[in-house]
Amino acid sequence: MKIKQKKSKINFIASLVMLMISSFYFVSCEDVLDIEDINNYDPEQIWNDENLANAYMANLYPLFGNWSIGQDSYSQQLTGIRFYPDMITVTNGNFKNWDYDRIRLINQAIVDVQEGTLPQDMKDQILGQAYFMRAYIYFDMIKYHGGIPYIKVPQDRYNDDLHVARNSTKESFQYLVEDLDSAIALLPERIGPNSNEYGKIDGNFALAFKAKVALYKASPQFNPSNPWSNSYWEDAYTINKQAYDQLSSQGYALTDDYSDIFLEERGPEVVFAVINTYPNKTANWDVGARPGSESRGPASVTPTWEFVKEFPMLDGKMYNDPSSSYFKTDEEFLMDYWSDRDPRFDKSIVWNGKLYEVSGKSGKRQYTALGIAHELDDFGVNPQAAVNSTNLDRYSGFFVLKASKLSYTQAEVEQYDVDYVLMRFAEVMINYAETANETGRLNEAMEILKVIRKRAGIEPGVDGNYGISATNQEEMREAILHERNIEFSFEGHRFWDLRRLRMLDRLDNTTKSGVEAIAIKPDGTAMPIGEARNKADNYELVESDFKYSVLQVPFSGVKVNSVPETYYFFPIQQEILDRNNNLEQNIGWGGTFNPTLEN
Repeated sequence: MKIKQKKSKINFIASLVMLMISSFYFVSCEDVLDIEDINNYDPEQIWNDENLANAYMANLYPLFGNWSIGQDSYSQQLTGIRFYPDMITVTNGNFKNWDYDRIRLINQAIVDVQEGTLPQDMKDQILGQAYFMRAYIYFDMIKYHGGIPYIKVPQDRYNDDLHVARNSTKESFQYLVEDLDSAIALLPERIGPNSNEYGKIDGNFALAFKAKVALYKASPQFNPSNPWSNSYWEDAYTINKQAYDQLSSQGYALTDDYSDIFLEERGPEVVFAVINTYPNKTANWDVGARPGSESRGPASVTPTWEFVKEFPMLDGKMYNDPSSSYFKTDEEFLMDYWSDRDPRFDKSIVWNGKLYEVSGKSGKRQYTALGIAHELDDFGVNPQAAVNSTNLDRYSGFFVLKASKLSYTQAEVEQYDVDYVLMRFAEVMINYAETANETGRLNEAMEILKVIRKRAGIEPGVDGNYGISATNQEEMREAILHERNIEFSFEGHRFWDLRRLRMLDRLDNTTKSGVEAIAIKPDGTAMPIGEARNKADNYELVESDFKYSVLQVPFSGVKVNSVPETYYFFPIQQEILDRNNNLEQNIGWGGTFNPTLEN
């Protein structure tokens, strides 16, 4: 690996900059556009000009992603059969992450900015952002594959040695933490919500992310032979407590109302957000979440009945827990599942008959019953409807409400520009709770979960434990995992939590289901479809005016296949190996490389 003595022009970067400067909020578009013939600028010019330097860095920020409605379809939360036979192979692109093109751009910035004439404080900010970005990308790659070639210099694809071997997983974590420490030392500790710089990486985000990295390093994924008592857990506890304490002292806190976490932007819970601003930068969350009749086509994914059942009751206990004040049998629960639930259920999911005042429609209720609901919303096989649903293989009778901006009309749904919260303080808290529990600090973990549940609106109970009955480490581990499942629903955590904890077997041979609603009269007999439709048109039918039954999704009867043990580390794609004969493939995928920390 050689650093080039004479840097070549990187005109393609400047072209990409032009694509970004019109939409990225913290770049001064007016100043940049005054520059003539930007495509001819080389690195020397970029790192001697504040506007071009900012534009270069802005071009890298898309690495943090944006809203994605289907993130949790790989778990039980959302419909969709994702783990079919050979879903992941060495040759296909599924679950592969090898982002060295972006790494090269970051390494170029780290080397070149130090040779430019920018003010030192700006150099430090750029370096801090770049070190963090490099660590962020490498962490994602390590999470997928284990140890990777941790390249720290900008390689030239024609003149430098690209045939680099993989660093061990232990070395990869070491270099990653070094990058994060460098970032923390250089970045401003906090960029406040009123700052013009808001949306850039700050030291608090870097510290919270470092704590998350430590959680992964200690996890069963990387320590399968000693998952719960390895020495990394104490290190993880120390840094997670530091992150929690530091952010708490600076005013980070849970948003009062769970519904407002995303919709009231720049709130106290936001640790880092990707800024969206219509019309320059929007996301597709509402397009994918809303019922088809209120969107631009069918919903992309829908919540499953299995996940609906996992939300606790108002007292924090499960519906079938005999000690719950709201205990119900399975049959009773099916006919009244919306009542007396954890308030996060009401704020996360839309169900048949629910008051759903979307698009400014006062008093609107959402229906899913076949023959009553809009054809883009219906789900069921009711023969009295005299029509077939086209949604049986994709819908469930539920829709996602969380983070939906109901004020948008149907015509405006593609204007969704709510900021994407990549990390929120609740995650910092629960990460801390997990490391506290795994190091024998059960009471600290309990206190964190109680705060989370109090914000949710769960009843404290006579013991003040908000329905949490864990009295030992294993029970608390399950309580924390359950809380992650509910608190971070549809935010893309569940599959990765199960994988990190080596619990993917919980997805084995599971079935995803939905709930059909059929309108009934007070005596329990079926209501004539015409009468039911007329009542629904006036939003007169409520949840209790229906009977319910469970249908498998997809209706064809396909189940989720067993998730192989090898999925705890994904393979490097064969075409990458073919270009670099120094790379070893992972054990379990035809290679000899051990991606865990146990080597």
